[in-house]
Amino acid sequence: MSPRTPKKNRSVAPSRIREGMPFPLGATWDGLGVNFALFSANATKVELCLFDSTGEKELERIELPEYTDEIYHGYLPDAHPGLVYGYRVYGPYEPENGHRFNHHKLLIDPYAKQLVGSLKWSEALFGYTIGHPDGDLSFDERDSAPFVPKCKVIDPAFTWGRDQRVQIPWERTILYEAHTRGISMRHPAVPEALRGTFAGLANDELLKHIKDLGVSSIELLPIHAFVNDQHLLDKGLNNYWGYNSIAFFAPHPRYLASGKIAEFKEMVAHLHDAGLEVILDVVYNHTAEGNERGPTLSMRGIDNASYYRLMPDDKRYYINDSGTGNTLDLSHPCVLQLVTDSLRYWAGEMHVDGFRFDLATILGRYHDGYSERHGFLVACRQDPMLSQVKLIAEPWDCGPGGYQVGNFAPGWAEWNDRFRDTVRAFWKGDEGQLADFASRMTASGDMFNNRGRRPYASVNFVTAHDGFTLRDLVSYNSKHNEDNDENNQDGTDNNLSWNCGAEGPTDDPEINALRMRQMRNFFATLLLAQGTPMIVAGDEVS
Repeated sequence: MSPRTPKKNRSVAPSRIREGMPFPLGATWDGLGVNFALFSANATKVELCLFDSTGEKELERIELPEYTDEIYHGYLPDAHPGLVYGYRVYGPYEPENGHRFNHHKLLIDPYAKQLVGSLKWSEALFGYTIGHPDGDLSFDERDSAPFVPKCKVIDPAFTWGRDQRVQIPWERTILYEAHTRGISMRHPAVPEALRGTFAGLANDELLKHIKDLGVSSIELLPIHAFVNDQHLLDKGLNNYWGYNSIAFFAPHPRYLASGKIAEFKEMVAHLHDAGLEVILDVVYNHTAEGNERGPTLSMRGIDNASYYRLMPDDKRYYINDSGTGNTLDLSHPCVLQLVTDSLRYWAGEMHVDGFRFDLATILGRYHDGYSERHGFLVACRQDPMLSQVKLIAEPWDCGPGGYQVGNFAPGWAEWNDRFRDTVRAFWKGDEGQLADFASRMTASGDMFNNRGRRPYASVNFVTAHDGFTLRDLVSYNSKHNEDNDENNQDGTDNNLSWNCGAEGPTDDPEINALRMRQMRNFFATLLLAQGTPMIVAGDEVS
């Protein structure tokens, strides 16, 4: 099915837009105007849509005049930082061939540095007509602009002053995994208006608490702009964790108390001044657009066949190695460029000290399987900037050959779930654990002692964000996630936990004393073992 030709409205004089340059990608202010550049190998036309400052009223549509090396581009000489925009991309709507262009859907620039507004769920967000007999093969003509976050041109200027990377040596690194919103929400020293934001995290009293723990590096759970899933909102819930990114360059708007990008930079400067590194948990394995029945928000409408891995025998459907409906195709050079450009932006422009990669095996998978020589992994290792920051892999996913602990290349550290499981089983009292426990205490040399990799390549942890807290680990024999309204089905049942004699909170002093002793055992084991320890924010006050 082909899209209909739209009515000509909100157009401007052709002389206003200049040809501009195909690089850099995104919207770039040069002091005189703004250059716009958008990759699409299969589109036939791209319109730049301009909005008022609130993002609610569309003011103009301007066709990008030039197409160079698969990049649509144009230059607005009278544009300035603060300009709010989005794209409409034209092309074939042929899901069976992998193409899902629909110019009725306003699209987020993958290189947007800031978003305005939030996603409002509506049937107009979908490229097809919900309820139509043809399903996602149908073509929807409703305008999605009122429901989509808009992009905002920024002025990147910021005076960093004396800020420098802390550069903690790996052998002295202790990771502190924290949630940007959660860590400051109840801290009495953080002003209420700043709680749950980057400014709240930069609070001196909160940083003193973190520093006094002896940790070296704060690993922040995803801060890229993400989407609240409709099924959660229908239940009166929110996406707290953020593993549903839609913009790899833009911080989540809710975390900006000031509404300004400089707030993130100021937070980094405060953490560096306290002697703490900043590491970001990043999600480049999928986007919030979901499977073939998901919304059209950005990459799907810009060039679905290029950005996503599609089933080779039926390109209507997505390969789902992430378990969330879609998988980014980092074997495509422009998708690889998008991710590495994003990393360099956060490391260079935002002074971030390292990254933890969610489901990192996906990032190293070609169509025939995982390879440590995948272009993405090689690019990170040889890049003069990225090779100098901390790179941490979550070395598994649900795709074929997805478990790769110990198989990442030199230069990478990896989450070691074998440490977690063995230490839990050992202190739980399971039999036959001693030999394996000895290996885990000595940096899991059976997996990591090769090719000159050092002990710190094993990132050891007992708890993490995606499972029991330390208190849970000694208080429950089974999980109790009823509050998620998913019938306690989310999360693994294999937690290797022990409630010490009572399920849940108890007033029994002997059980509470045993639980405290067990928690100290876990902490001591984690900190005394060779490797890089990671603790979870909040476990220290359990």
